[in-house]
Amino acid sequence: MKKAPLYSRSRRGVAAPTPPPPEPVESAAPAPARQRLAGFVRRHERRLWALAVLLLVVTALLWRVAPKGPPVLTFEQIDHLVRKSIEEKPLVSAAARAYDKIIPSVVRVVGYERDSGDPPREAKAAKEARDARPKSESSAEPGMQERGVGTGVVIVDNGTILTNLHVVLGAEKVKVTFMDGLETEARLISVMPEHDLAVLRAVKIPDDLHPATMRGTGDLNPGDRVMAVGFPFGIGPSASEGVVSGLKREFRSPEGERVLTNLIQFDAAANPGNSGGPLVTMEGEVVGVVTAILNPTKQRVFVGIGFAVPIENAAAGAGMPPF
Repeated sequence: MKKAPLYSRSRRGVAAPTPPPPEPVESAAPAPARQRLAGFVRRHERRLWALAVLLLVVTALLWRVAPKGPPVLTFEQIDHLVRKSIEEKPLVSAAARAYDKIIPSVVRVVGYERDSGDPPREAKAAKEARDARPKSESSAEPGMQERGVGTGVVIVDNGTILTNLHVVLGAEKVKVTFMDGLETEARLISVMPEHDLAVLRAVKIPDDLHPATMRGTGDLNPGDRVMAVGFPFGIGPSASEGVVSGLKREFRSPEGERVLTNLIQFDAAANPGNSGGPLVTMEGEVVGVVTAILNPTKQRVFVGIGFAVPIENAAAGAGMPPF
């Protein structure tokens, strides 16, 4: 009897069935960003180059105009720069600036009278100074002599001039000389004996006449710096600096003929010939008209006390509005 086999027969020679390859599936993923960017650059290459150049130009312009912080300087650098600036352009003093501002408005005033051969006592000092000057500085009037030499200040551009009454009182002719050299006759317009002031009007005036700037004395105080400008003993124009010594002073002339009140006392040097000239601040503004000096020895020279009429009184006499 046959035995049954313990294992099954192999199927040698029969290949196992191969599974069919998977069908290709179409991918839905997007193209890489790098490839898209490269494509965009290729399509717009010229425009992109133009834009890049434009950005560079704009950036350069903004950098040039952008505010930059100030450089930090050392003390030594600052000191060097200050010294160099002063050497190249020295500082101008306040007095020099005041002089430059007022001088175009200052005039020389001369009163003439018939030549009697013996000048009055008031004009002796001025005559001696005139005789000592070169002839080119002295204007002569045939048949007449200088009675008084003083100073005036232009207050209106039509040739209106303020001066002292005692400079022109009794004169038969008055002549004024402007800073540009123009010499002309002047007429007496009005007088204020109580303030020793007179108002003149020049017959001819320079083309570029500049009137003085006037300032009220309401805020003027002792110790304030002032300058007197004029023709002391006929010499000038001359300037002297000082301070206001006092306010509301009273002055009586040596002869006792007149008493002036409400005066500004100052110590800027003034002598015969300064009469009628401006007393100015360091801003070049007129606060008074120089009118007298006090000398206990009765000599007509300055010893440190001068007086000026406040400009308010002078302007009112000239018909100008009050300050």
